[in-house]
Amino acid sequence: MRNLARTLEIDTRLLGMIGAFIALCLVFHFLTDGRFLTPRNIFNLTIQTVSVGIMATGMVFVIVTRHIDLSVGSLLATCSAMMAMTQTLVTPEWLGLGLNHPLTAPAAIVVGLGTGIVIGAFHGWLIGYLGIPAFIVTLGGLLVWRNVAWYLTNGQTIGPLDGNFQLFGGIGGTLGETWSWVFGLICAAAALYAIWQSRRNKISHDFPVKPLWAEIALGALVTAAILGFIAILNAYQIPERRLERMFEARGEVLPEGFTAGYGLPISVLLLIAVAVTMTIIANRTRLGRYIFATGGNPDAAELSGINTRLLTVKVFIMMGILCAISAVVASSRQTFHSNDIGTLDELRVIAAAVIGGTALAGGVGTIYGAILGALIMQSLQSGMAMVGVDAPFQNIVVGTVLVVAVLIDTIYRKRTGD
Repeated sequence: MRNLARTLEIDTRLLGMIGAFIALCLVFHFLTDGRFLTPRNIFNLTIQTVSVGIMATGMVFVIVTRHIDLSVGSLLATCSAMMAMTQTLVTPEWLGLGLNHPLTAPAAIVVGLGTGIVIGAFHGWLIGYLGIPAFIVTLGGLLVWRNVAWYLTNGQTIGPLDGNFQLFGGIGGTLGETWSWVFGLICAAAALYAIWQSRRNKISHDFPVKPLWAEIALGALVTAAILGFIAILNAYQIPERRLERMFEARGEVLPEGFTAGYGLPISVLLLIAVAVTMTIIANRTRLGRYIFATGGNPDAAELSGINTRLLTVKVFIMMGILCAISAVVASSRQTFHSNDIGTLDELRVIAAAVIGGTALAGGVGTIYGAILGALIMQSLQSGMAMVGVDAPFQNIVVGTVLVVAVLIDTIYRKRTGD
């Protein structure tokens, strides 16, 4: 397997994570009498992973630059509270737009993003320019912003949220079967083109390339994974009563025997867009190179002309933006804002990044690894809940997994000399 992975140029760490994820899914599928790997549970698992997965991509950059952010769950709550108040108070009453106005959802999202940017920039300024350790700043933020969110809403649950806003929640907003297949085919074609373009570039620069059969096998594997994922989501059928209400809303009658699948959730589409954007930033931009260079050796990066203070501000601004996007997903999935939204998310996000291969020493991390780490974390919690494990013991297991993941990472880096 190691020789095969080397031939295909697949990261052995990634291969190990995928193997662990598959083993985890098979174990829970057996323990739940075949209920874990059903289209319904896989659909729910994906939408539950989105919020933590989005923030985990930003946490990669934070940890790579040798910082930490303990405030992401509380920042999510503050952004959610700001957006909820915008939807239920500002636009309908102060601006007189009424409920479910077309401008309500965009206005709320802009307010949430603005909140995330301001708070993220403030954290970055305290850390980068005043020299306060990120642990202290974000630990303070964990306490401050959680209670700011409470005061914004007077401790009340705010909802229901705008109907258009709820499209980002998962089951309330999906592409449907047809558009999901279209999206899947576009992604598969893009993946095949990327593999072909990479091989072409290597040949043009006289770099060694994989054997042609390896390229074909990798392309087939990626295509099968993408289309298989879409097929599973499409297999989750919309209940008949919901279909009847959907047809009644259009003034039509549900045809006898008609069925339809949910397809790809819009929230998952949002996660894919964030992952692609963050990957491009990490691998294709000057900002990404500066982030990894600073994490590898901050002193050398500063001596080479990188403004590490401003870079810190930029990294925490990105983290704030991603917290706001996660707040959109989390609150719209609940259809309301609650005081406990985002509780313990900071631990889940950090665990996802670390399990995904981000080194706490800085300088090393991948976006796809963090998302896979988030999926493993959510699968672990979801599987334990389905088996009937109590919540306290679930947290014990998650904490243990985090420590073991760091131990494995330490051993791996010692053996590879990283």
